[in-house]
Amino acid sequence: MAPKTMLATACGLATLLSAPVAAFWRMPCPGRLVLERIDPLIFPGIVSPHVHTVSGGSGFGFETSYEQQRASACSSCPVKQDLSAYWTPKLYYMGEGGSYFEDVPQAGEGNGVTGGMTVYYEQRGGPNNDKLQAFPPGLRFIAGDPFQRNYTGLEAAPGAAVSFVCLNYNGGGPPQANYMPNVNCPDGLRAQVYFPSCWDGVNNDTADHKSHMAYPIGSYDNGYCPASHPVHLISIFFEVIYQTGNFADRWHSPNHHPFIFASGDRTGYGFHGDFINGWDVSALQSAIDTCTKDSGSLSDCPVFDDLYSDAECQACKIPPQVNEPTTGNLSTLPGCNPVSNGPGHETPITTCAVTPIGSPTQYFTDVTSALGWEYVGCANDSLSERTFQGSNSASASMTVETCIASCKAGGFSLAGLEFGSQCYCDNKYYDDPSGPRSPVPNLLGDCWQPCAGNGEQICGGSAALSVYKSCEGGACSNDMFMLMGRRGRR
Repeated sequence: MAPKTMLATACGLATLLSAPVAAFWRMPCPGRLVLERIDPLIFPGIVSPHVHTVSGGSGFGFETSYEQQRASACSSCPVKQDLSAYWTPKLYYMGEGGSYFEDVPQAGEGNGVTGGMTVYYEQRGGPNNDKLQAFPPGLRFIAGDPFQRNYTGLEAAPGAAVSFVCLNYNGGGPPQANYMPNVNCPDGLRAQVYFPSCWDGVNNDTADHKSHMAYPIGSYDNGYCPASHPVHLISIFFEVIYQTGNFADRWHSPNHHPFIFASGDRTGYGFHGDFINGWDVSALQSAIDTCTKDSGSLSDCPVFDDLYSDAECQACKIPPQVNEPTTGNLSTLPGCNPVSNGPGHETPITTCAVTPIGSPTQYFTDVTSALGWEYVGCANDSLSERTFQGSNSASASMTVETCIASCKAGGFSLAGLEFGSQCYCDNKYYDDPSGPRSPVPNLLGDCWQPCAGNGEQICGGSAALSVYKSCEGGACSNDMFMLMGRRGRR
């Protein structure tokens, strides 16, 4: 890469490090809500051109609003007052010559656990220490440009607002840069995008989803707000760590990394982030006004006195609706995204075939007609006190039908399958002291593990029950089918 780019980045980093320390909090989102070609900000109501990893409130869909986000049943991020949506492009490994593509897991991902992101909320009021405002209801905007393929300088967006850090906890890594580095990063590649913090005070969105916002003058992360955008909002900053070190022995060229973003970007200049506000605005303003420590810890902000646990964040998932693989070994990038190395700005392709929004992916087996039982969702379980305590069994040949037959024979109306091979029965849920354990409609939860006796079926997960309910003697409601079909029709 051009030496002047590295020099400019180093100068920008020096300016940042010399700036006064400001209060902030760091919000780790340990799980992802969904992974698919979805982007209700840029492509509302249709399938997005490239794959995004989404974190945040479960009200998210192909079309979403502030009100829908506020109505979320859960979030894959811990702060309960924040039901916003946050998303970034997926990173893939590219085989030599573009022969195949394989998804790169994010930090913490593996063995059924999904990787997430970290969102920083920084209180940077610029040289005049401006009074910072919370995001207004309905605010939505983007940072970065998926078609960018070169550095735009310190004064033009996205410029220094997009950056990368090659993680090497033993030391010796390259300095922060605005492009994906051509060296192996043993502890992962950290992608970063800083959002503009100056608002025009009028529009919650604009046609390009960026003109109503502006970066501060003089410093993209701590300068003056221009007269055209006089309202200084709290700053947000996304950080995503990709496990690129897993591919250390698969570089097919020692001089160029083998990674590519879902948009076809090999450079990294096109890294970007999207945000739709879902905050309780009064809670966010209270946090801005009272959480003045610079530790970054949520525990140092008393406004956030009730958080979702990591397990609850992981369980907050919604079913994908684009019928295509996005992980594993792929022959092409999902969508219509040619490999692009720059250096010019990429031109969006508009001649691709339209991909329809399909029905939500089913992570259960429909046995309503055959057995008179219906799937009602994924419930939490606990080793110390089981959710279902009537009877239990385990079998290396466990299937949905086997478990239901066992529960039915015992006179029970609820059957729960867990950890692939276990079956639990009861007529009621034994709730946790902290709240009910019954399934939340329209959420996948952590029920992802194939049944031991039928790999095409799902039999719960770790401390998660795939629950079926008897509806013999009356019509099955099919509530789960109806609820899980709403996302594409909002």
